[in-house]
Amino acid sequence: MQPLEIDAGELTAEEIVDAVREGRRVVVTADLFGSERRLTLRHDGETYYCDTPTRLHRHDDEAEMLTCIRRMGYASDGDGGDAIGGDDAGDGDTIGDDDE
Repeated sequence: MQPLEIDAGELTAEEIVDAVREGRRVVVTADLFGSERRLTLRHDGETYYCDTPTRLHRHDDEAEMLTCIRRMGYASDGDGGDAIGGDDAGDGDTIGDDDE
């Protein structure tokens, strides 16, 4: 199945999660301080993931994933927070440089 490629703010959080739940990877292009960055949202059947250029956020359930997508500003109904790899990515686990 081909990834769904979108710009941040193009779809609602629910539309993004629907695509992820159906098994599609959603590749989001987001602006970070004037530079475009791409991240991938995915689900392995058990865990939801936000793969950013600097961090891997894991979410145990759909509610956590929806919160992350909105808070990070990836969806049209988001808060527009710290876009890529920020520390305010929701309540899920984060894997990245700080975990070494």
